[in-house]
Amino acid sequence: MEGNAENVRLFTSRQLNQIRNTLPLRVRWLCWAFKAGTYLGQKSDGTVNRRLAAWLLWCLMPSVPANEKPKHGVYTKDAVIDHVNGVWVRLFVPVQENSNEREVLPVVVYFHGGGFCILSAAQQLYDEFCRRLAKRRRVVVVSVEYRLAPEHKFPAAYDDCFAALTWLQSHAGRGFLPRHADVSRCFLMGDSAGGNIVHHVGCRVAEKMDDLRPVRIVGHVLIQPFFGGEERTLSEKNLKDVPLITLEYCDWFWRAFLPAGASRDHPAANVMGLDSADILAVQVPPSLVVIGGMDILRDRQLQYMEHLKKMKKEVELLFYENAFHGFFAMAYPLSSQFLDDISNFMNRL
Repeated sequence: MEGNAENVRLFTSRQLNQIRNTLPLRVRWLCWAFKAGTYLGQKSDGTVNRRLAAWLLWCLMPSVPANEKPKHGVYTKDAVIDHVNGVWVRLFVPVQENSNEREVLPVVVYFHGGGFCILSAAQQLYDEFCRRLAKRRRVVVVSVEYRLAPEHKFPAAYDDCFAALTWLQSHAGRGFLPRHADVSRCFLMGDSAGGNIVHHVGCRVAEKMDDLRPVRIVGHVLIQPFFGGEERTLSEKNLKDVPLITLEYCDWFWRAFLPAGASRDHPAANVMGLDSADILAVQVPPSLVVIGGMDILRDRQLQYMEHLKKMKKEVELLFYENAFHGFFAMAYPLSSQFLDDISNFMNRL
């Protein structure tokens, strides 16, 4: 873990350039290409050129099929959980290290990012990350493919991800998981919009925990969660030309996801706002919030941490000073360190 919340600092343009130049060329190219692809797929009327966006993202991060033959020590398979809405999940199971012993593995239910509007559990970027997560952390990963905005606005993504949890407790869900998956020790994990989903679905689950047994959520891991608000934060105003996302993209994603006419102070975006739900009495499990110093959303993420503390919730911080939005999914040393750093949190629960 690098740094802490107390010494979060803003970067000068020169410092940002220096940090960017230390990133591997492939990472820098992916960040630039993602920005370009996102921009070209967005329409000014708040809709997506879905065909163009899908083609551009396929060129950058092609979709890959599930493979029940182990690759890098992990096998995968897909299952449709809602045929009406087209919601499905991809399962990642690490190969047993000792063929004579069945280790019991916790379950991570993963929600991918993409501003609620783009990306997929099937894309190579997330397939590779969930595969690394399953192998390195010895967990069974269930990655959820939820419906995307603007075709499916709030609360579709939340409903789909909650439905994935209810499916896990069903006969079909239990039969899909390997026998050594321990659904009584589940983590909700997600990045960006997926981190936002962790909060909202996690609060809903906490209020209905008895209805989900034997599924039990023991912890939340929010990786650079996507929160918003009308009032700009310092990092939103001052962090310019950082890798991967821009403030304009964030604003567009909120317009696409939120109900027509809603502002960024809608409770889905601004969970600390006046209209947000009071979670003081909600038994939310311990949370780990992962924040990058080069992420324009970092101030909102720090505010979210303080909000959880105010609500008397257990929360921990992982802060990486030189990390940009989405760093964890890129193949370079900091993303590998991240997988090691979350171990202490997960192993204690």
